[in-house]
Amino acid sequence: MEVFTQYLEQFNEIGYVQETISSLVYVSGLPSAHQQEMLIFENGVIGMVGNITQELVEVFVFAAEPLKVGTKVARTNQLFSIPVGEEYLGNVVDPFGKLLDKFNSLTPPKTMRQIDSPPGDISTRKRVNRTFDTGITLVDILITLGKGQRELVIGDRKTGKTNFLFQTLVTQARQGAICIYAAIGKKRLDIKAAETYFKKQNILSQTVIMASTSDDPSSVIYITPYCAMTLAEYFRDQGHDVVLVLDDLYTHAKFYRELSLLGKRFPARNSYPADIFYTHARLLERAGNFISPDGKERAITCLPVAETVQGDMSGYIQTNLMSMTDGHIYFDIDSFTQGRRPAVNPFLSVSRVGRQTQTDLKRSISREVLSFLTLHEHMERFSHFGAEVTPTIRDTLSTGERIQHFFDQKTDVILDSNLQLFLFTILWFGYWNNRPFEQMKKEVEQLVKIYNTDTDFHQKVDQMTTTNKTLNDFMRVVAKNVIPFLDKLFPPLIAPANATPNIQPVNSNTKS
Repeated sequence: MEVFTQYLEQFNEIGYVQETISSLVYVSGLPSAHQQEMLIFENGVIGMVGNITQELVEVFVFAAEPLKVGTKVARTNQLFSIPVGEEYLGNVVDPFGKLLDKFNSLTPPKTMRQIDSPPGDISTRKRVNRTFDTGITLVDILITLGKGQRELVIGDRKTGKTNFLFQTLVTQARQGAICIYAAIGKKRLDIKAAETYFKKQNILSQTVIMASTSDDPSSVIYITPYCAMTLAEYFRDQGHDVVLVLDDLYTHAKFYRELSLLGKRFPARNSYPADIFYTHARLLERAGNFISPDGKERAITCLPVAETVQGDMSGYIQTNLMSMTDGHIYFDIDSFTQGRRPAVNPFLSVSRVGRQTQTDLKRSISREVLSFLTLHEHMERFSHFGAEVTPTIRDTLSTGERIQHFFDQKTDVILDSNLQLFLFTILWFGYWNNRPFEQMKKEVEQLVKIYNTDTDFHQKVDQMTTTNKTLNDFMRVVAKNVIPFLDKLFPPLIAPANATPNIQPVNSNTKS
């Protein structure tokens, strides 16, 4: 009440609630109010101006309990802002920076930022030129991403999107990035599961979970992605690379539609407001690769999520998001039911700017693999018609199936990008052609374990992947130095896990 009185005396304007509709109230008596201004009610509730008419001001109210008609309102002459700071790291907070766990307390930061700041102009940006690692072999090799990219993650419910996002956040946190997971209108159980996962992976200290729950008012759910982006901009300005996950914008659009319909705005396609494209585009445009005042690059890599129904990618919100992002990763329900993990369809996924960050070796491998998988898919369709299967077709089908098994990755496994290229080159060489799939997976797991525990082996693998420019060059190195080592390490059965490798890296110019 004291704060309300101070603002009331400062601006000498007092408003009164005339009508209440869910999370919206209509206020009279504030002729000088402006868009997105923060208002304060006499009971301490805060609101934000959403629309202005000749007689009334439409206000988004951030309170679960409805306000009574006649409640007094005061202006603040401030754009709606939230506190931002490093105090939030390791915590689960709501869009206003308050802990969701009511039993603990958090000292709010003193720095305040507007939640809807204008996107940085082109003079503050730089071309995306650094690779963004997800730790998922299929994505890192075939759908390479770049730091500062806005990549849509799209697919049906329960197809592995969340697992992919969590693995990506773990990979980036281990590389030093600040991770922000914005849970938009989620169940409290799902929010708790995310916190538990990050804590188990020991990255919670570099992570902020900003969440609105499904029982929050529509207005709170609506501002969640804006508050998360504002926090990401703060960490960017402090000199950090930031990864922001917006899970998900399809839910966000539904709640924005609810607010718009309650506000009696004219509905457009599928009853969404006409400005839904502008709303999301303005939000996502705030991500990117930026040049800091000290001349260094700092990126906000944004991974918005959109849900599809029965694999339909042609929905209004989904196609909107596809057109305003730099590509999309499509989780295919058919691939999921076939047992593929991750269930990413590389043919329907797109990365418009990530490929320009690829090394020569990764570009060579990606081109070869996509070309082969396209051929494999055609051969697979051809064989379903009962046509005669020649030895060439049989070999193509067998190799394609082996590659798909190789790309299968457990949700708790995260692979370094150099190790991914190393393992795939061994596969492409044909070393595992005569081994059962289970045997191949066990040997891959042992190589991963050696890479993570043996410093000498780790350095030699990294050297080989950086000095060889093409897949053919790397194949010659594998033939000369890697295959003899593997034959010793993997006689018919797997050798003990403490076997020590002895690979001698060879320059790409060395002839086999």
